[in-house]
Amino acid sequence: MIGAEELWWFWTASVLLGLAPGPDNLFVLTQAALYGRRAGFSVVLGLCTGLVMHTSAVALGIAALFKTSEFAFTGLKLVGAGYLLWLAWQAFATASSPSDRPAAAALTPLRLYRRGIIMNVTNPKVSVFFLAFLPQFADPERGSLVMQFFVLGGLFILATLVVFGGITLLAGTLGERFERSKRARILLSRVAGVVFLALAVRLMLPD
Repeated sequence: MIGAEELWWFWTASVLLGLAPGPDNLFVLTQAALYGRRAGFSVVLGLCTGLVMHTSAVALGIAALFKTSEFAFTGLKLVGAGYLLWLAWQAFATASSPSDRPAAAALTPLRLYRRGIIMNVTNPKVSVFFLAFLPQFADPERGSLVMQFFVLGGLFILATLVVFGGITLLAGTLGERFERSKRARILLSRVAGVVFLALAVRLMLPD
């Protein structure tokens, strides 16, 4: 099995990666600020479910497809970018709505959870990143690589829960302070729309 020292370094690297500005934590921040802490935690659980799928893809060798097949990689990126553009449209539509937070009531925890899964799974860069990151801390001499990848993936998911959970608490608290201000909600919706547009463009840019 993986030694304690390697696990510690992996945990530290995972936490730092979670804190670094990226698509997933920006996504959590905007959703929690717009719809509250409960919504943010639903999204975080969805994102972590997506990480389970990416970990499985690496452990079972499926992730290598996105590194070797330009067609598969580009196709999934197009799906992910399209989904982000749809979210941007929704955010701008919410900002222009005259009613009070019309989209919030429709976004159930299940829908937000599903939104987190789709956001994560449709980003093939995560699979390619895992494909490069996880093997650095695995060693075939320690036993099954598949089991090691699942252990490392689980530890990465735990770090993500801790970091993104903190982001959710902070952003949700900030959003609650502006909840009574219609102007602030409109501003937050527009910011979310811009963030989604930027993430869509970033996803389509070459590495």
